[in-house]
Amino acid sequence: MSSEKSADDARQVWDVVVVGAGPAGASAAYAAAVAGRSVLVLEKAELPRYKTCGGGIIGPSRDALPPGFELPLRDRVHAVTFTLDGKFTRTRRSRHMLFGLINRPEFDQQLVEHAQKAGAEVRTGVTVARVEQHGPAVPDRRTVAVVLQGGETVLARAVVGADGSASRIGAHVGVKLDQVDLGLEAEIPVPATVAEDWAGRVLIDWGPLPGSYGWVFPKGDTLTVGVISARGEGAATKRYLEDFIARLGLAGFEPDVSSGHLTRCRSEDSPLSRGRVLVCGDAAGLLEPWTREGISFALRSGRLAGEWAVRIAEAHDAVDARRQALNYAFAVKAGLGVEMAVGRRLLTVFERRPGLFHTALTGFRPAWNAFAKITRGSTTLAEIVRTHPVAHRVLSRLDR
Repeated sequence: MSSEKSADDARQVWDVVVVGAGPAGASAAYAAAVAGRSVLVLEKAELPRYKTCGGGIIGPSRDALPPGFELPLRDRVHAVTFTLDGKFTRTRRSRHMLFGLINRPEFDQQLVEHAQKAGAEVRTGVTVARVEQHGPAVPDRRTVAVVLQGGETVLARAVVGADGSASRIGAHVGVKLDQVDLGLEAEIPVPATVAEDWAGRVLIDWGPLPGSYGWVFPKGDTLTVGVISARGEGAATKRYLEDFIARLGLAGFEPDVSSGHLTRCRSEDSPLSRGRVLVCGDAAGLLEPWTREGISFALRSGRLAGEWAVRIAEAHDAVDARRQALNYAFAVKAGLGVEMAVGRRLLTVFERRPGLFHTALTGFRPAWNAFAKITRGSTTLAEIVRTHPVAHRVLSRLDR
């Protein structure tokens, strides 16, 4: 573990400090710790804690998990029921599992434990007020000061911001956003007879508001029911959730949890670093714009952030640190950025013509096969558009 001599005493300097212990932060911490670096994770909540999230684990999420990680699955999905604002119901089935369903408290806690086993230390119940890369709190140009509420200062060679969609580290970096959506969700306990009807099957409803959709994810004796739509339509989004729950015959069951959350997508030119500070996951505005799926983006960008934070920690001057930060940004944009660009195009089309998506997925087998391959992780939206001429031509025509 590295240390730095101040004028008066020896102060510990961590190689990497990660702010936030969600999937992005835990993945970053694991990647840096497994490389043999000293890593500290700072989390404002006590773990485990609830997060508003559907909890769907698609193939890219599974593939980004640490070696030996056993998913705490609540259900395995083999069928999807699609509806168009409650109408034109059609169920598609797959012989192979499409994706798994988890509860975020368990999932996040296991990720943190894997980071700890790799050598990371975790402090919970602490809130980061700001980071400083210049000034009296910073002993030299290779060090970042992480200032906690209450005045305590933690020193690091590199900092990874993974503190969620309202990120203070993202504000420091200057993250810019061009899409903000409101998700509302209810965790509804149901009797065994109702739970049995949903086992192994999810519902996706293309909603009445532009770009909106709803979902039902079964997790044993609880159904996670939610909707998402553009911010600014709060009252209409709430009505959509209420109508959705009533239409499903679930209005008579009292939710254990009712919650809301804003999801934020980055602008294409938004920075991913500033000096020795990187951002990943929701803090960087990294998620799929059409579905607003964020777990796989958090896991993948977190792993990259942890790997490049190690290189930044090793950098002896600002020029080398900047080079490593640019390499991180290139790695993110070359993979996740390409997927986001295709997702933006799909969202634009979906906002105008949700019925087209419903018809394609329920009546056109190649579209369903593509959906199944994407959820299983054998391909991506970007790969399909790039390698399939028909998909490329159709999307290009719809773009017009």
